[in-house]
Amino acid sequence: MSANTAPSLSIGIEEEYQTVDPVTRDLKSHIHAEILQKGKSLLAERVKPEMHQSVVEIGTGVCRNIQEAKEEIRDIRRQIVALARENGLRLAAGGTHPFAEWREQEIYPDDRYKTIVEDLRMVARANLIFGLHVHVGVEDRETGIQLMNSARYFLPHLLALSANSPFWLGMDTGLRSYRCKVFDKFPRTNIPDIYQSWSEFDNYVKLLIQTNCIDNAKKIWWDIRPHPHFPTLEFRVCDMPMRLDESIAIAALCQAIIAKLYRLHEQNLSFRHYSRSLIMENKWRAARYGLDGKMIDFGKQTEVPARQLVGEILEFVADVAEELGSQEEIGYVRQILERGNGADRQLRVFQETGDLRQVVDYMIQETEHGLYSATGTSH
Repeated sequence: MSANTAPSLSIGIEEEYQTVDPVTRDLKSHIHAEILQKGKSLLAERVKPEMHQSVVEIGTGVCRNIQEAKEEIRDIRRQIVALARENGLRLAAGGTHPFAEWREQEIYPDDRYKTIVEDLRMVARANLIFGLHVHVGVEDRETGIQLMNSARYFLPHLLALSANSPFWLGMDTGLRSYRCKVFDKFPRTNIPDIYQSWSEFDNYVKLLIQTNCIDNAKKIWWDIRPHPHFPTLEFRVCDMPMRLDESIAIAALCQAIIAKLYRLHEQNLSFRHYSRSLIMENKWRAARYGLDGKMIDFGKQTEVPARQLVGEILEFVADVAEELGSQEEIGYVRQILERGNGADRQLRVFQETGDLRQVVDYMIQETEHGLYSATGTSH
């Protein structure tokens, strides 16, 4: 690849929030989409509906660096939190709601979601989950496919860091990320296969469209994918973290991983590609145990504590993080390793209180953490 194909490494971040009734702590559809309508007038395309009306999705524009993305996310979170409060609701961030019942949730009246529900039936209706998506600018499609092949290895580690969905329908699932098991029921999810070229991937998409499996490539919901409309690689594996600083740390790590893999790629040094079936073993461990378990180090063919492997990834990207100016943001990953991911902290609150409503209160509090001052103090 010639030097002029170097990726921009721009960043875009999408977050999905829960709209919660402050009295019952249950999910509540934003009636008549007040939050959505007012949010759109304030924030234009930064706010979008999701399939379930109790979900608010926000997205940044194309950000040149992680600091720009952080300022934009902070500003959007502040405004959406304020709008929710004005409408008698609260905003909570988590991969699942601790006890909400999906059967009671209203579907947003939109032709796209109507088609998905018609196509996938109960699988779609039960998909009451919330994620963090990170876009990293990789403009050359051929380069993007090669980087995606390599980046697949890191997806379980990113899931372990972001895991924030231990409860489902009022039960402790025993998993740190139950969200990914709910999403497993969708077709075209999980870790993608290895693609030798952009044309091989493109032919796959064309075949699915030609045979009426999908109408467009947006219905390929892998944990990482080339975005069909933007010149980006989109990481989709993560649960929605609670704190702004967690989302930003994970987004910065995604950007640094792509930057590092590109550096190896342009030097003709390949990062070894592992099979989907092997990476899925690590993904299961990440979903089940989060940061407290062990994952397989495929090179050494041995189990290694997840926290140690995440630490090794931080060392792997240290040089590019310095060039990107994202050391401080990525450095917050070490705090996640010390304090625990969102699932660990939700479980702690439940063990102390025995009350899932107090878990929701904690989620609301953490969602607002760091929004009202640059130093990250609680409001």
